[in-house]
Amino acid sequence: MLSSRSLSITHRPCSPPPHLLHRSSSTLNSLSRFRVSSQSPLSLSTSPLNRTFRAVDSHLNLSNDRWKKISCFSHEDFHAESRESEFREGIGDGKLVRLDSSKSSSEEKNFFQNLQEAVKSLFRDTGQPWKVPWTAETTVQVMLIWIASFWLLGSWVIPFAANMAGFNRGSLTYRGQALYSLLTDITEGLAGIAILHRCLSRFHPLPSDLFKCSLRGMWYLDVALGCFLFPLVNHLSQANLVLLPLMPSAPVTISNVEQSIIARDPVAMTLYAAVVSVCAPVWEEIVFRGFLLPSLSKYMPVWCSILLSSVAFALAHFNVQRMLPLIFLGVMMGFVFARTRNLFAPMLLHSLWNGFVFLDLMK
Repeated sequence: MLSSRSLSITHRPCSPPPHLLHRSSSTLNSLSRFRVSSQSPLSLSTSPLNRTFRAVDSHLNLSNDRWKKISCFSHEDFHAESRESEFREGIGDGKLVRLDSSKSSSEEKNFFQNLQEAVKSLFRDTGQPWKVPWTAETTVQVMLIWIASFWLLGSWVIPFAANMAGFNRGSLTYRGQALYSLLTDITEGLAGIAILHRCLSRFHPLPSDLFKCSLRGMWYLDVALGCFLFPLVNHLSQANLVLLPLMPSAPVTISNVEQSIIARDPVAMTLYAAVVSVCAPVWEEIVFRGFLLPSLSKYMPVWCSILLSSVAFALAHFNVQRMLPLIFLGVMMGFVFARTRNLFAPMLLHSLWNGFVFLDLMK
């Protein structure tokens, strides 16, 4: 029984209570005293009971040694089990963390995939390149003539004509300056349209998708979508000023539009509103989106044509501190035009943006 018990203990490591060890040793001592008192020394070595007691004694000593060994391993097994349980808990937490991280990463991946698909759909919706009958030589010729006429009319011809008529721009009132700006803008726009008509006259009749203006279709939805991007243009304006700030030595000037707004002259403000919201959007969109963008699409993808024409549009304003917002506006209006193939869409979007800026100045 004892040997089988000790065998079972080795298979099941647990530390016995100390009082059992003390009780077993006291029992052994009592049995030894009983053996010594009841038997002679000679009969102890040959008696079966003596052999039994010796076997019991040896088993007890062996079991004590085993208990010591088992007790040492029992603590290690306990700590191992506790570490194993902690490790399992840690693994479980790690699985949860990994599941959460994998879930968040999958969500981010899905977001970027959706964004990429949206951008691709925008590029696909720009359609095929325009069927342009003229060559790159004609495109360069028209743009150079237009830039030269724009500079000559605004800087030389119109001021000279005003002086010949007895008007000095510096002495004009707010209303006179607003009227002067309106006439200048109208003259420059008509000159640009006349240049286009003269240089492209030999290619008439033009394809139907060139310079198309129509009120039909769902193009106003693209215009509404572009209006939601106006706050982003404001942020780009601020970023542009951070990247390219004004020089400290540069004088701070107030434009005629701002002066008329400060003076709260209703007639001058109405004339300036007509300049920025009607005249400029019409002729600028005819030149940059109606002519330049389709001409570039003959030699490059549509999205490259949109970007390059937007850079030209920004450079034509001769204002480095507004390059980024102007390029973004050009890209936005180019996409709207490429999607709708209708010049009314970028014209209206351009007009709404200029009106938005004008109203912001009036605050």
